[in-house]
Amino acid sequence: MTEEKKEPKTSKLGVKEIEAILPHRHPFLLVDCIEELEVGVRAVGYKSVSFAEPYFAGHFPGEPVMPGVLIVEALAQTGAVAILSAEENRGKTAYFGGIDGVRFRRKVVPGDRLKLVCEILRVKGPVGKGKAVAYVGEEKAVEAELTFILGE
Repeated sequence: MTEEKKEPKTSKLGVKEIEAILPHRHPFLLVDCIEELEVGVRAVGYKSVSFAEPYFAGHFPGEPVMPGVLIVEALAQTGAVAILSAEENRGKTAYFGGIDGVRFRRKVVPGDRLKLVCEILRVKGPVGKGKAVAYVGEEKAVEAELTFILGE
């Protein structure tokens, strides 16, 4: 019986470690840290939503709300950490291929801490799909299925 090589679970990646995996940089790097990482399988990250975020100046004056598309992007970046951490994907970029079944369940506002969970459901060649959910506390804020395409 051969033992399948499985990469170990990693925990606690900071911004410098995330930047070594993703091409995103401030102000578009939307993940502050990764608390759990199972390479190629799953990642759990966090984004602390600060009133200082530049988009709050116009979204919306007097009632700041984090744009839903940026929450979806934060989820995608979390999933990208999981898939791009695999040895065979290092140095590649994960691009959006599609967004399905997205649901916005609650507003995300300054002071919230988003828990970003992305599980890779399947990968076939350069294309894959992940299930992503963002939480504020125990409450779902956003959920979606994200399709990605790996490119050089």
